[in-house]
Amino acid sequence: MITKRIVVLPYDEQWRQDFLKIKAELTNALGQLAIRIEHIGSTSVQGLSAKPIIDIDVVIKDYSVWENVISALGEIGYQHQGNLGIDGREAFKYDGKEHLQKHHLYVCPEDSPELKRHIAFRDYLRSHPDAVREYSLIKEQGAKQYPTDIERYIEYKSPFIEKIYAEIGI
Repeated sequence: MITKRIVVLPYDEQWRQDFLKIKAELTNALGQLAIRIEHIGSTSVQGLSAKPIIDIDVVIKDYSVWENVISALGEIGYQHQGNLGIDGREAFKYDGKEHLQKHHLYVCPEDSPELKRHIAFRDYLRSHPDAVREYSLIKEQGAKQYPTDIERYIEYKSPFIEKIYAEIGI
């Protein structure tokens, strides 16, 4: 079994450009099916240490366009994985995207509670530099303590995330 190492890096300005490249490809494929394409997760917050993986939420009006979304994404190499246990967020994996930064792609209807959580958390961090510094340190320490155990790493940073959710009323 190959063990993946958890790598947390200091913020990199390139992540925004990486997102824009992925967004352009998605926009070209989805056209009007996507209401907007959001850069979420740690790489979307300036100054925040992160695993160098771009997290993206494609926002759709509702599931009335779902089959067209699956088809359009399929044409550019994405395969639907289901919601992976999280309602209101559908995951996609991909092959043959070596020209793009590694990324996680999700599709959410605009009324998705999970989408609202992603955006609220991102926007909170973007406007609270002290929280960015604290979360960076937690993530870096978590990666050092649990370099090959993603579940323990996630568990380690969860109290901080829950504290922010409580503060913003989610």
